[in-house]
Amino acid sequence: MTDSLDSRYSWFRLALALLIATVGNVGIWSIVVILPQVQAEFGIGRGGASLPYTLTMMGFALGNLVFGRVVDRFGIHWALVGAALTSGAGYMAAAASPSLFVLAVAHFVIGLGTAAGFGPLIADTSLWFRRFRGLAVAVVASGNYLSGALWPLILARPLIDQGWRPVMVILGLVIALVIVPLAFLLRRKLDAVGMSAESQKSAFTPKSTPFSPRMLMWLLALAGLSCCMAMAMPQVHIVALCVDLGFGPAVGAEMLSLMLLGGVVSRVVSGLIADRLGGVVTLIIGSVLQAIALFLYLPFDGLASLYVVSLVFGLSQGGIVPAYAIIVREYMPAREAGARVGFVIMATILGMALGGWVSGWIYDLTGSYQLAFINGIIWNGLNIAIILLIVLRGRRAGPGPALAARA
Repeated sequence: MTDSLDSRYSWFRLALALLIATVGNVGIWSIVVILPQVQAEFGIGRGGASLPYTLTMMGFALGNLVFGRVVDRFGIHWALVGAALTSGAGYMAAAASPSLFVLAVAHFVIGLGTAAGFGPLIADTSLWFRRFRGLAVAVVASGNYLSGALWPLILARPLIDQGWRPVMVILGLVIALVIVPLAFLLRRKLDAVGMSAESQKSAFTPKSTPFSPRMLMWLLALAGLSCCMAMAMPQVHIVALCVDLGFGPAVGAEMLSLMLLGGVVSRVVSGLIADRLGGVVTLIIGSVLQAIALFLYLPFDGLASLYVVSLVFGLSQGGIVPAYAIIVREYMPAREAGARVGFVIMATILGMALGGWVSGWIYDLTGSYQLAFINGIIWNGLNIAIILLIVLRGRRAGPGPALAARA
């Protein structure tokens, strides 16, 4: 056993990782903040103005895989440096964009760079913890939600005073000037003992499994896509739902903020649960609670009840995505953590992007969000079924591939 895991230095890295994640994940939220001004400047509809967001999410999904592989080969500090410069270049291109198409392409680049502050950073942080791995993963993942809660408030005044293009320049400079120096504080790597299977395995690492690493990764990716197809319905459409009900967009924005804050709490609590019960059990708990929360949206459409249900939803689903990273670390070789976690996280992001679109498509067909919520519940059920399959097959399995031994 190495003293590097769960050490004082590990907690120092965790604090830095949270700061980097909170700053770096602005790439996911900045387009949401500037969308009305972009729509007005280019004289386009809301659907057209949403194109940069769609490409941001596509870049974000791909970046989790690309920079995850970079982490495995070169270390998290080079991944973060490359990602920060990538995002910075994307912001500068966005600020100078003469058309919506160029702006959308620039946001694909922004999303690509932003990704290093999510899945790859989570994977690297998980290597430095064993006893408190679940909590560490949850804290880093919370940086994404904290970014969504803080950056819209920070950018509100500059947007009013200067407009969206100068804000893009400011963000490009901030990303590069803040993240690059912080990244080099994370250049230290674990030694061979710290990366060994014996050091990296947790109390929940299975001795054997009936699934190959490749098959297990694809099962987790499908489960992740399914649960986030369900998760996207309230997160993407809560503002529109409030407008339809006559409550207005401001109320919808408050409910979304409530979801995100509840998600932060949920991620931390789920991390603590994962350290006691393991990633698989934590994921099942979160998925079941998410399904219950989605059911609650069906009968309740009053103002007070929607605030409550939105908070319940946030408290239910926040720990789901980090649980996938924890499961990968429990079942997969440590030396492949960046690529494996990046692939599964990529699937969850694609689920969010696809789920948001499908929910809107169902609304256009039916004129109501009722069937969209039911669609989400069905996808949530598929997620639960896949995770139960992994658990039940694992319990029945005899001698099989000892995944952790390949670390």
